[in-house]
Amino acid sequence: MLHGEPPRREQGSGGGFEGSGRVRPGNGRAKQDMRGGWAKRGLVGAAVAAMLPFGVVAGPAAADTNPNAFDFYVDSSMGSVKTRIVRAADGNTDRVVYLLDGERAQNDYNGWEIHTAIPAALAKFNINVVMPVGGESSFYQDWDGPSSFGGSNPDANLFPSRDSGSAIAGWDETSGKSYTYQWETFLTQNLRDALRDRRGFSDSRNGIFGLSSGGSAALLFAAYHPDQFNYAGSLSGYLYMSAPGMRDALRLALLAAGGYNIDSMAAAGSPKWQRMDPYGFVGNLVANNTRLYISAGSAVPAQQDLSSTDAVIQGMPLEGIALANTKAFQSKLQGLNYDNVTYDLPTIGVHNWGNWEQAANRMLPDIAQHIGKPLPPGAQPAPPADGPGGAQPPNGEQPAGAPAPGPGPQN
Repeated sequence: MLHGEPPRREQGSGGGFEGSGRVRPGNGRAKQDMRGGWAKRGLVGAAVAAMLPFGVVAGPAAADTNPNAFDFYVDSSMGSVKTRIVRAADGNTDRVVYLLDGERAQNDYNGWEIHTAIPAALAKFNINVVMPVGGESSFYQDWDGPSSFGGSNPDANLFPSRDSGSAIAGWDETSGKSYTYQWETFLTQNLRDALRDRRGFSDSRNGIFGLSSGGSAALLFAAYHPDQFNYAGSLSGYLYMSAPGMRDALRLALLAAGGYNIDSMAAAGSPKWQRMDPYGFVGNLVANNTRLYISAGSAVPAQQDLSSTDAVIQGMPLEGIALANTKAFQSKLQGLNYDNVTYDLPTIGVHNWGNWEQAANRMLPDIAQHIGKPLPPGAQPAPPADGPGGAQPPNGEQPAGAPAPGPGPQN
């Protein structure tokens, strides 16, 4: 959270590329085949994004924030930025994983902490958890400039409020509008250095994973910062951003999630835009021998999803786009004969936190095996701790309570 910004809780629903609610799909596996041409998929994706509902209200989150997490503030060009940290159960400082939020990231807590028990689970695996807070619609990138439309931003009063349940909500946000988003610099320089110097955390062989827009960002950090990240996971990520129709779909998503202008992030066809596309930088991941975990649901809802309007109307088409992106990325990796990767494509699962939490739980043993100091051949990482995950905030850091999460989609 930028210093001085009030916490917020989104009430409106997800016109962005992240889902909502905690509904739990099953765990089957799907055949990993390619179907249809990308031009058709791209056009369909843009059309689906354009038709996302206005006025659908998500169910409340079902998890409290982690009482063992503590606040960690770091100065940057964006101001004083808050990160939430959960210490590894065994107290080590070698094993570190960053958790990236989705497009509807809040300014008070990271969505992984609000909606899931994954931070505590990672801590039990003796992994230090780093959760950057904020960055709505940022894709965790260094933007070209503050988000604006012709040098100004529309009056928020011209649009329905969050309380109305509109998918277009949050246009009054100042994050990334009164200043330029510099999230890549923050995560790979400011925060990295502060964690090393102030907490003693290792700044190499870290892991990073994220959902949706955070999934593509996680792969980018591993591609361009291999000295920091040797493991990256994408859960329902957008991994072919230059596919026909995808930029138009993403433009609508950024408008819906806070009123951001994608052109302020990177111009269409620019080197920066091309640099952001996982489909384009896949060669970097191969050259780095990055350990990858690539997951997407099938867009088929579980039985319990059928009671959620969000899961059916929004979660299904959005996960369909993510799945098409993911399969295109998978095909390119396979064409390069790259096998340092796990593909996790369950037979059911839509674009929501229930799907992502289950995928992250399936990923935990793999990430525990590959981050930190290399293990001797045949050795296994230390078993998960039996007690509650995390440690109490150390002296000198600012502890935070565990308020009940508010309603609405945060990702």
